[in-house]
Amino acid sequence: MDIKVVKFGGSSLADAKQMQKVKNIIFADRSRRFVIPSAPGKRCKDDEKVTDMLYDCYELSAAGKDVDECFDAVKARYNEIISDLGLDFSLENEFAKIRAAFDIKAGRDYIASRGEYLNGLILSKYLGFEFIDAADVIFFKNDGSFDEERTAPVLTERLKRADYAVIPGFYGSMPNGTIITFSRGGSDITGSIVAKFAHASIYENWTDVSGFLMADPRIIDSPKAINSITYDELRELAYMGATVLHDEAIFPVRKAKIPIVIKNTNAPEDHGTMIVSEPPADESSGIITGIAGKKGFVSINIEKDMMNQEVGFGRKVLTVFENHGISFEHLPSGIDTMSVIVREDAVGEKIYELIAELKEICSPDRITLEGSLALIAIVGRGMIKVKGTASRIFKAISESDINIRMIDQGSSEMNIIIGVASDDFEKATKAIYNELCR
Repeated sequence: MDIKVVKFGGSSLADAKQMQKVKNIIFADRSRRFVIPSAPGKRCKDDEKVTDMLYDCYELSAAGKDVDECFDAVKARYNEIISDLGLDFSLENEFAKIRAAFDIKAGRDYIASRGEYLNGLILSKYLGFEFIDAADVIFFKNDGSFDEERTAPVLTERLKRADYAVIPGFYGSMPNGTIITFSRGGSDITGSIVAKFAHASIYENWTDVSGFLMADPRIIDSPKAINSITYDELRELAYMGATVLHDEAIFPVRKAKIPIVIKNTNAPEDHGTMIVSEPPADESSGIITGIAGKKGFVSINIEKDMMNQEVGFGRKVLTVFENHGISFEHLPSGIDTMSVIVREDAVGEKIYELIAELKEICSPDRITLEGSLALIAIVGRGMIKVKGTASRIFKAISESDINIRMIDQGSSEMNIIIGVASDDFEKATKAIYNELCR
């Protein structure tokens, strides 16, 4: 029998009604054997995610303030779910352990991880599945990075011994046994890791949208859905702001060539979006797959005559950024010019010290700054087959009376990135979408 690993996001597990939907989805296909839950999310627009509530509790504790009222609200969320599901089950012993952890300063990661842990206990009881604590099978190195070498044999063997199981997302354990979390959205990563070592046929990621859309619905009215997308395209779009799936979740399943499907818990009959290594040979894709972008970039423009003949010039420039702990986003260049695009929040107050060091080490003729930039990525495997795509993009932006500040294209010809003033971000996105997707 095929093995499917299914991850459910916070909105899918926000209350008992949502958990009932999850149970129906899982039991509709008995190959859905391993379930990765997030902590309960928002039940309505003005509600609060349990993970955020736990972070609030931690901050109060760290400041030496009483956490009982805050933690009581967390307990109430879980007890409400248990009661509404009609379960003969209590988390009181677990609540007592977590409350005691505040007093002994157990750590921010431990407190945050309890959201997934407690929800996993409830879901395993509700489904009648075995519970596997992620801390026992997901391991990290001392530097905080995921330890695949240690995880692989333990997780593989543990999954072989389980017919059906719930494994909480978001966290694992350090070499000394303490709890550590992935970054926010890390349950996606846990699901991907489990899918890899379960040798799953597919990794289903269930959320509150029916897959990826071709553009941000906050900017574009009713953008088209993406039926299938390659890992490479997803990586580009996720990096530039498409947030349906945590971009680090791609790598474990990509290596194992396991497809991912993004599905909607509230509309399970919808097709969703398939994420694959290679598109089907008979698939007819459009020119582009999607458009995504972000604001908050700055361009540091360096000019120097005969720059192209100065061996090591680029290395000198990037060494300055490295010395200040700043990674670059893009490096558009000309014969005598080089621009380094970085995030404004990464530079911050370092900008003047950075420029001074660039002047001292690189002896440029001129350095200029251009802040408040937005980057827009137009991504699609179909662009390489269609002539004139770039000219259509530039024409659409020009006709919208927008000035392009930067142009960068990857060597794969799968993406074109343009820079515009932040104030023109939404307008430029609409112009590109209307030209290529309508």
